[in-house]
Amino acid sequence: MVTAIILASGKGTRMGKGLDKCFLSLGPKPVVAWSLLAFEKCSDVDRIILVVRKDQVASARGLQMMFGISKLQKIVIGGKRRQDSVAAALNEMEGEDMRHIVVHDAARPCVTPELIKETLKYSIRYGSGIAASPVVDTIKVAGKGMMVESTPDRSTLWAVQTPQAFAADKLIAAHAAAAKNPTVEYTDDAAMVEAIGEPTRLVRWDAPNPKITTPMDLTIAAAILRLN
Repeated sequence: MVTAIILASGKGTRMGKGLDKCFLSLGPKPVVAWSLLAFEKCSDVDRIILVVRKDQVASARGLQMMFGISKLQKIVIGGKRRQDSVAAALNEMEGEDMRHIVVHDAARPCVTPELIKETLKYSIRYGSGIAASPVVDTIKVAGKGMMVESTPDRSTLWAVQTPQAFAADKLIAAHAAAAKNPTVEYTDDAAMVEAIGEPTRLVRWDAPNPKITTPMDLTIAAAILRLN
């Protein structure tokens, strides 16, 4: 069974005080609804677990009914950090049949069923599939006083996104290991899997898949979704 964990519990402080970016309007739908619908339409996904803040549970249930998200089986309250929110979802699935798990940030509303399928294809073949695109800008490493210390070779650099798909046993083992060292914070699940010595495999995806972080990002995402 393939389970999707969609994370919509982040605070989004750069969007503005008191705003929950995943529930803001993006064209005719809230931001989170675009991701829910993409996973609903993906034939490779069997069920969805949505992670939200406590004060958004009722709104999430309303979205489920409004948009007919039949695969949404559970709505889970998230934790303080991203890894805590994924762990909360994994705890809800304990003892259930899980072969592959796809983790996605609801703040990336331009995700498509095709991209989800591609990450799952890699997960089945290699144990992981991480959506990513090659870095096109020159990257600088800066030190004190904003002085440049080095310029990495950009041909080896990739910007990692979500969805990220994993063989379930690898992701569960990574979160179990992270729980033993709670002072370490991870920015994505791939880093957690890598921390236990498991390799991760990138899935090249050149179509726009931006993350909603600032108000301007909403405008950009709306333009992309209109074109699709």
